[in-house]
Amino acid sequence: MTLINELLGIKYPLIQGAMAKISTSELVSAVSEAGGLGVIASGGMTTDQVRDEIRKTKQFTDKPFAVNVMLMMENRDEIIDVVIEEGVKIITSGAGTPKPYMKRLKENGVIVMPVVPNVKIALKMQGLGADAVIVEGMEAGGHIGEVCTMPLVAAATKALSIPVIAAGGLSDGRSLAAALALGAKGVQMGTVYLSTEECPVSAPYKQEIINGNETSTVVTGRNNGAPVRNIRNVMTTKYLELERQDVSRDELEELTIGSLYRAVKEGDMVNGSVMAGQIIGTINEIKTVQQLHDEIIQQYRVLTLPKI
Repeated sequence: MTLINELLGIKYPLIQGAMAKISTSELVSAVSEAGGLGVIASGGMTTDQVRDEIRKTKQFTDKPFAVNVMLMMENRDEIIDVVIEEGVKIITSGAGTPKPYMKRLKENGVIVMPVVPNVKIALKMQGLGADAVIVEGMEAGGHIGEVCTMPLVAAATKALSIPVIAAGGLSDGRSLAAALALGAKGVQMGTVYLSTEECPVSAPYKQEIINGNETSTVVTGRNNGAPVRNIRNVMTTKYLELERQDVSRDELEELTIGSLYRAVKEGDMVNGSVMAGQIIGTINEIKTVQQLHDEIIQQYRVLTLPKI
């Protein structure tokens, strides 16, 4: 079975999800050095910051890495320019269509892998010439869709002819085995990297991941059509209360302005956005990215399935 690592030129079929304010050169280079695909999250960055992160990542690793481009950002054109100018050969994309950029990206040898929440959009991406799609289930942390990972991956692998990468609620060798059994060619993981030594989040954030279980997260923003999964805290409780009162979107946004920064950099677990997926119940210690990858692959290789 040809897996996504062969297309990407990496050792393992493991992709690190792009997490805004988190997936910077420190984590990205560690993932790539450990045989996966590190992905710089350009969301919320200036064009110069993206260029700087690309160059810093190159200082730390000579292995492939990617840039995630949020296509709703005002500086998306300039970020695409930087990706091409800096010689990055892989991008993931979200929050919009890569159609306006596809021809130029392909002419410059860039592999394009959109992140999608359903098969309908995945088929559109295939039609545009995407090299693969990352189908993300609603178990994931951060911004999510409405379909669970297992039925989404099963449907996508049946409908598409390009490689499908599974995402959402995946963290170990069992997850990898399940995804490949459904026909996926690899996995993208985010939450599990939050507890690694190289991840540049606050110590309280990492501890929240370790302390959490499968019921620790809630989804806000469903009323506005922009659902986000976070660990439950005072801020999410207030947000959900306001949603039930049907307050304006502007009032809800006021509650969350700067909240991700507060969690990631300041360690505010009370009023910060502590984004994480439902898989946190399987994470119980801090380890290096290399240790994480070694354990995932070892568990996958020794996994024995029950006889039927």
